[in-house]
This record gives sequence, structure tokens and C-alpha cells, in this order.
Amino acid sequence: MRIATYNVEWFHTLFDDAGGLLHDDAWSARRDVSRAMQIDALGVVFRALDADAILVVEAPDCSRGRDGVAALRNFAHAAGIRARAVCMGFQNDTQQELMLLYDPDVVQAAHAPSDLGAPGFETEFRIDLDIDATEDVVRFSKPPLEVALETPIGPLHLIGVHVKSKAPHGARDDDHAMRLAIANRRKQLAQCIWLRARVEAHLEAGTPLIVAGDLNDGPGLDEYEALFGRSGLEIVMGSGAAAGRLFDPHGARALQSRLSAMPTTARFFLRHEGRYLQALLDYIMVSPDLRTKARRWHIWHPFDDPACWGDAALRDALLTASDHFPVSLDLG
Repeated sequence: MRIATYNVEWFHTLFDDAGGLLHDDAWSARRDVSRAMQIDALGVVFRALDADAILVVEAPDCSRGRDGVAALRNFAHAAGIRARAVCMGFQNDTQQELMLLYDPDVVQAAHAPSDLGAPGFETEFRIDLDIDATEDVVRFSKPPLEVALETPIGPLHLIGVHVKSKAPHGARDDDHAMRLAIANRRKQLAQCIWLRARVEAHLEAGTPLIVAGDLNDGPGLDEYEALFGRSGLEIVMGSGAAAGRLFDPHGARALQSRLSAMPTTARFFLRHEGRYLQALLDYIMVSPDLRTKARRWHIWHPFDDPACWGDAALRDALLTASDHFPVSLDLG
């Protein structure tokens, strides 16, 4: 079976309030891309993925009277993909939901929130982040999606995540940007600590576990990482005995050597520099028991993967559809 994660940039702008596709020549929220172009490109990518379950990061929103679940179903129907059923967790107000598209003929999915090992993700987490004897109260703007999956390889638990971005959006000047970046990193790390507490509880319970999605983090991505000692990726994956660690080969490779070239899953255009920045942000981590069933991790990067590069239609679609590229994992 194949599980994938895909962050679709500005997905919600491609639908009307009732969830209907806006397949027209009006501009999408992506630079120089119309809504019809983005919708068509996404169809090519999702059909190529052909996954049994796809965590959609930045899925269409369900707030403000909009029906994101209907939107995702309508997209799946228009794209002609097997993964046509939708599992959604806690709604948020960011216009970016976390949803699981899945093939109901292959897997069954149910929202399975818990407070195992840590407070429920829809609540709050208290932690002293800067050792000042004062608790910081942390909340998820996008509560992780917890899903109980019945699959051909047995039951497993999926936690889909979109952790806080560290980018200093809205900064007025360099000093303000520095303060925002540090504050955002503190919150991002706190969310990863919260997530890790849930992961450890599942590992102790012997739950086959997958953590997938956008961590907005990887080793060495910003200059403030040294202030806190570890990246969010390191926190979520864990350290120490193998039984307590999650595994993702791309994350493991990045952590082994920060000087060598590393895989990337996202490509952003930096307007002020006139160039693209590539980063490793998206992961599919598995517990030790599932690692023995893992057959292949694949980043669908049009410039790094020969198969994606060799298929001109897929290559163009990947560049048009989003600023992130899908990551898939074959289990069997």
C-alpha cells in the first residue's frame, strides 16, 4: 500500500464556498498560475501518486461557511483518483486544514483524537521554554490530525501534522524580524515537544505509528537553531534506543551530515533575491515495527528524481501545482 503527504499551496482558493471547483482563467494565489492551470496540474500529480491514502496539508478550509470536505471530494472526483473519501480532524480558522484522502476500497479511516501521553491537540500545552520558571502556553493553530487506519498490512495510527512556520512574516525591520523568528522557533519547537510526547506514548503502547506532514523544519534551516540546541525534526524523530525512534531516510540523511547535499521537498521563490530556495520540510516517519515493512520512500521532486524529470507532463505539473512536492511511502 502507498501512503503520501502533499502540501498543496493555496488549495482553498480553487473552490467556491460550497466546495465547487473554480476551473477558470482567473489567477490562482500562485505566481503566474491560473486556477484552471493549478487544478489541472494537481490532477496530474494526484493521479501519478496513485496513493491509497494521502495526507493533504493546507487542504481546503471549512471555516467561514465553507465546506472543505465537499471541496476535497469534488476535486478527487474531477481528478479521477481512487482516494476519494475524506477524513478530517479538528477544524481550524487558518484556511488551511489537515485532511486525509483515502481509497475506501483499500483502507478505512476514522478520526481518533486522544490525550495519550500529552493533552489533546485541540487544547493547550504548558511548558517552560526558556527556563525562566514561567510556563508558556502553547496551542496548535492547526491541530494535528490523528487517524486510526485499517489497512491491508494491519491496523496503524497516523498523525498528520503542519507545525508552526518559523518565517518572520510581517516583520517591520531587521530587529523585529529577529524577534519574530526567535519567537516562532520557540513555538515551533514547543509544538514538536508536544507531538513527541504523543509519539512516545504510542511507541510505549506498541502502536504501529506513522507521523507525516510538514514540520516546517529540518537541521540547519535557520541561524537561530543553535540557540535551542536541536531542530524540531530531531525532537519528533527521537534519540536514544532504536525502539524509541521514528525513522525517515531523508531526515536521517540530513541529520547525519549538514555539510553534504540533502534531499529537498519544497522550492520557494525569494523575490528580494531573485532566486529559489529549496528545503527539506515534509516527512513520513515510521515506528520501528513499520520500518521492517517499508519498501520505498520517494520525494516526487521534478529536478532530483529521474522518473519525474523524464515525464514532461508530470514535471511541469509538479512545478505548477504547489511550492512543495509530494512524499510517498510504499508499505508491504
